[in-house]
Parts: sequence; C-alpha cells; structure tokens
Amino acid sequence: MEDVRYDVETGAELKRDIRPFTINYQGHSKTFDMPGWYPSSDECEATFTQDDLKVYDKAIKELKAEVEHLLLPNEIRTIRKRLKLTQIQAGLLLGGGKRAFQKYESGDVLPSRAISNLLRLLSSNPALLKTLPAVE
Repeated sequence: MEDVRYDVETGAELKRDIRPFTINYQGHSKTFDMPGWYPSSDECEATFTQDDLKVYDKAIKELKAEVEHLLLPNEIRTIRKRLKLTQIQAGLLLGGGKRAFQKYESGDVLPSRAISNLLRLLSSNPALLKTLPAVE
C-alpha cells in the first residue's frame, strides 16, 4: 500500500515523491532532486521531513561553495590526507579548532575562503606545512 499523508490546512492528499527543485544564490541557480510529500495539484504546498531538508541544505551549501570558490568536503578530506594530518591536527594547526575539519568534511559547515585558499596552497606545495608553528 502506498504511503499517503494529508495537508493539515487543506486536507489535500500528499504523496511521497522526488521532484526537481531550483535554488538561487547570488545570481546563480542549481536544480536538484528534492524528496518530499507533494500534492497532486496546486491546492497546497509540499511538506518536507527533516531528512528531506538535509538534501536541501546540502544543495544550497554546494551552490554557495561553487559561487564563492570554497572547497567541497571531499576536496578538503583529500588535501588533509595528502598532508598526512588527522582532522584534529588540521583544525589545531590551520585554524578552526579540534572539530572544524570533521564539520568541513561531513558538509555540516562550509570552510571560510581563507581556509579554502590555505588548503589549496598547501596542496600545491606541501613543504609549506613545515613553516607553520606547531600547536600542542
């Protein structure tokens, strides 16, 4: 049996679906597949669960990172591993604190432009890592 919900305001039937959704950020746009509970007509708006909203949050962060030239989580992880740093070491040495790189790499938080640029420099010249003061 198909799972059905009803809109609390209109009583309209909502069905689980994935539909194209477009977001905009500083004149740029991105369309992605957005899961949610959708009506069969325009009688009411879609309803989204917390898990659905995580898909939205990820898409808006990716768009913002692209527009602002920030590194994406997988790029940060690749560079950090190439530098042979743990997440804690990277956070203490490069800034942000002990949990910063865990948050960057999970996509929970976007890195600053400064962190993105520092990682790009270190990626192209890992020897520069030795010029940074050690943090204990």
